[in-house]
Amino acid sequence: MTEQNTRLYITVKEFIKQGIEQQRWKEHKRVPSENELVETCKVSRMTARRALDELTEEGVLYRVQGRGTFVAPKKLYSPMLKIRNIAEEIIERGGDYSNELILLQQEHCPTHLLDRFELKEGENIYHSIMVHKDNDKPIQIEQRYVNPKAAPDYLKQDYAKITPNVYLSKVAPLTEAEHQIEARQADPFMQVTLKLQENEPVLCIDRATWSNDTLVSYSQLYHPASRFQITGRFKTEHQLTEL
Repeated sequence: MTEQNTRLYITVKEFIKQGIEQQRWKEHKRVPSENELVETCKVSRMTARRALDELTEEGVLYRVQGRGTFVAPKKLYSPMLKIRNIAEEIIERGGDYSNELILLQQEHCPTHLLDRFELKEGENIYHSIMVHKDNDKPIQIEQRYVNPKAAPDYLKQDYAKITPNVYLSKVAPLTEAEHQIEARQADPFMQVTLKLQENEPVLCIDRATWSNDTLVSYSQLYHPASRFQITGRFKTEHQLTEL
């Protein structure tokens, strides 16, 4: 490819990226086809194709067979080794946070959690289900069980103004956490609520948090696999010793 063609190829990529940034083409909306780019950008079909191919490889776009090329949704990045308020994560990356509270109630503790919470059969626990949204798009279903002894006023909070994470951090400061991460098949509720693509799995984080020796919360966080990434960075004990 000549130097001139290379410049044209970069120009086409920047044209598409700029259109996405200016929201000319929003998430899941079709971008111009090869033929349309040839006409608009005055480039060859090969140049237009390469620009679309590379943007697809970079995760900026995605293709649907027989329908065209579309704007890929931005992924929410969550730190694997830290627990952060999801509202802060969304706002920091320029999003508009909101949530929908689906369930908030007291109920008998599920059998599989009795030992974890050190409760007896028939004892009550708090249960909430919430959908967290970025620019009104659902990105996480949060199902949470909370120890009433650690957070007795959990059911009284206004979760339109404060997230469960923020409230629990205030009344029962985190001292220990446990994560288990795996991909799972989405059930019908997840498919509809998270607006998943056909056969798209969910990425689930099972999280338990303690304050001192008390298990405060056990939550299951479900994310669309195409819109979420988990990142982590740490130093080994050997490196820390050397420092």
